Amino acid sequence: MTEPILVAKREAAEFHLLPQMANRHGVITGATGTGKTVTLQRLAEGFSQRGVPVFMADIKGDLTGVTQIGGGNPKVDARNELLGITPQYEQFPATVWDVFGKQGHPLRATVSEMGPLLIARLLQLNDTQEGVLSIAFKYADDNGLMLLDLKDLQSLMQWVGQNADELTLQYGNVSAASVGAIQRGLLQLDEQGGDLFFGEPAVRLEDFMQSLGGKGVLNLLAADQLINAPKLYSTFLLWLLSELFESLPEAGDLDRPKLVFFFDEAHLLFNDAPPALVEKIEQVVRLIRSKGVGVYFVTQNPADIPEKVLAQLGNRVQHALRAYTPQEQKGVKAAASSFRVNPEIDTERVITELGVGEVLISTLDEKGVPTVVDRAFVVPPVGHIGPITAEARAALIANSLVAGIYEKALDRESAYEILTSRTQEKAAADAEAKAAEEAEKEAAKQAKAERAAARQPDGIVESVVKSAARSASTSIGRQIGNTIIRGVLGSIFGGGSKKKSSWF
Repeated sequence: MTEPILVAKREAAEFHLLPQMANRHGVITGATGTGKTVTLQRLAEGFSQRGVPVFMADIKGDLTGVTQIGGGNPKVDARNELLGITPQYEQFPATVWDVFGKQGHPLRATVSEMGPLLIARLLQLNDTQEGVLSIAFKYADDNGLMLLDLKDLQSLMQWVGQNADELTLQYGNVSAASVGAIQRGLLQLDEQGGDLFFGEPAVRLEDFMQSLGGKGVLNLLAADQLINAPKLYSTFLLWLLSELFESLPEAGDLDRPKLVFFFDEAHLLFNDAPPALVEKIEQVVRLIRSKGVGVYFVTQNPADIPEKVLAQLGNRVQHALRAYTPQEQKGVKAAASSFRVNPEIDTERVITELGVGEVLISTLDEKGVPTVVDRAFVVPPVGHIGPITAEARAALIANSLVAGIYEKALDRESAYEILTSRTQEKAAADAEAKAAEEAEKEAAKQAKAERAAARQPDGIVESVVKSAARSASTSIGRQIGNTIIRGVLGSIFGGGSKKKSSWF
């Protein structure tokens, strides 16, 4: 069996997390400033030492220090001395990611991969609007339209709006108001950086599940800017979690997880989430452990997490909570009641007394049963605590295992290009029809004038003029159509010089 991870300690008592139980998930809770990030780093280091890769958001930039050897921190030295620990400082391999591509490798997903349910949440759509978005995705699937980046979805919604009557007959009601709401939401998402997130090359899940020198690679998502768009942040992490669930094979009981996923600021995931989405999250959390993935939610209070999800989290680390208001007091009671009772500890009282780095802890034993709650100090990390320099980050990016794979964005033919072509072809056809109609009217007008002037039989002149009109309109239409279509083909096929020579 893989060696247990020492998480916390007091006097002669030690509290471990068993790697074979790590995929039964967990939760780290506590008020701001009580030490949750240090606990997260301690757990991540423990998993990495045992060859388990980790994914976690680095919201404050502090976690990048794990790539440097620890030591030289007076607070860490004092805590180790208190606990009687002689640390072996070391550093850990890491890959840094950034949706915006500034502080790490670009992290992208395609629109099709994310799907209508998550994008509807991202855009905060109501049920009717979500239904229209689902119709748009269905139309794209039925017609071979790849939705890769944001402009693909924007052009699709424009097409849906222009052809609402036809789509209503085939798929169901498509209202102009719903299409407009979706388009406005996409515009706001674009302004928040969604144009950078959606696209190719999309991230490959196997790049999150690597090891180096026997240590699991820590995947750090730079989220200091992303957290300012909380819906994008939480929806992306949920998408990533669901992709892992859908893609990984069944693993059975393992002596350690394939991957551990930390979901920081987890309350953002559940804020205003519709019941259908919460139900899906609960299902993913319940079943993903059979794929060998452990999920750990990090938030201020266990009450931030729905009960059905919280019930799946067997390993629990509780930092201090405040109880100044009735709502906070209610949260303390809820947190205390989530632990297995220890008759020697007044859990509800102790939660408000814990110092920085001090926790109440309960983990699963060999049989999967939660241990009684106990009080202890988190063992300090052995990597550096705190952010690294900009130069060190640049070096980390340049020398990572995925260097050069995601930096250059791709823009292949997809829905945007196809629908733009269709729109231009339709415009060309409309112009040709209008030109033919105008030519017909002009020919009729000339015929009438000539009949009046020459006093010739109507049939002969009319036949001649109509023939001339048809010839004129055909010529006009061909010129208009060729001009527009030639331009469209040129843009799709890279210049279209060969196409031009074949037309004339």
